[in-house]
Amino acid sequence: MLFLTESTGDLDEARSIIARHFYTNFVDTLSARRDWRARFGIAPAGPVTLGDLSFGTDIRMQFGDLGAYHVDVPLSGAVTWRQGNNLAHTATTSSAAVFQPVGDTTLERWSGDCRLLAVKIDKQALENHLAVLLDAPVPGPVRLGPALDLTSAAGASWRNLLRLVAVESARSGGLLHHPVLGARLREDLITGLLLAADHPYREALHRPRPTLAAPRTVRRVVELMRAEPSRPYTVVELARVAGVSPRSLQLSFRRYLGMSPLSYLRELRLGLAHELLIEADPAQTTVADIADQAGFPHPSRFAAAYHHRYGVYPSETLRR
Repeated sequence: MLFLTESTGDLDEARSIIARHFYTNFVDTLSARRDWRARFGIAPAGPVTLGDLSFGTDIRMQFGDLGAYHVDVPLSGAVTWRQGNNLAHTATTSSAAVFQPVGDTTLERWSGDCRLLAVKIDKQALENHLAVLLDAPVPGPVRLGPALDLTSAAGASWRNLLRLVAVESARSGGLLHHPVLGARLREDLITGLLLAADHPYREALHRPRPTLAAPRTVRRVVELMRAEPSRPYTVVELARVAGVSPRSLQLSFRRYLGMSPLSYLRELRLGLAHELLIEADPAQTTVADIADQAGFPHPSRFAAAYHHRYGVYPSETLRR
């Protein structure tokens, strides 16, 4: 998890920094103050991007569809915001703002004394993670409630975890920079949000249910695909590894993971490609190189699948 610190008193540069790490935006100041200075600490890491953000003056920001789930947690001050045709809400130190992937978004007033922690979560990552927690497919987008109560036990615990991860992200050489521990904590952030926020599946997440482990055949195939995601697998080959018939393997995957083996492999490859694109140097790497590394032999099909999942084309991710 690489932590980037940037500071600017230039409105265009501030707009560019937010667009590079979060979303394309329009920003304008709401006060006559000229000595303001924005400060951004940003930790981009695969499906989760963290930001410690402040502007130092009252501002207004406008976005289109975000394309991702997003939470703003004020540490001081307040943000009044609106998404789509819904009524305006105000995020404070006791109530976080929760944004959906779809809907024109406006921060009508970000107060000059407001410093906040921003969490951007990849849409597919959150929905896939919810499906894993439920052990059931999740059809369609997950509609999160617009406010997260930070005074509740679950909300306060999630905020504390977020603050810990944000602080440790800025610590050079800390354990959060370890690929395994860092990934687990990012998953914990998604899990905690799903347990604390309002949404149609929240009650099911809290409902006691028997533990049902995926059968050994599914685990064996998943481990193989995760170890070598770029290999050109076939269902027949995977079934042979699992020691079952192709039909039995298909049924097991749909029962336990909600998708076919090859669909799971495609999602795995897309996630790998997304991380490679974020980390790559566009001066030395092409989209075709990344597609090949992730196991996509046809760059055009890869671009279409990537756009469907992430809402942008791989070339855009690479340039950013």
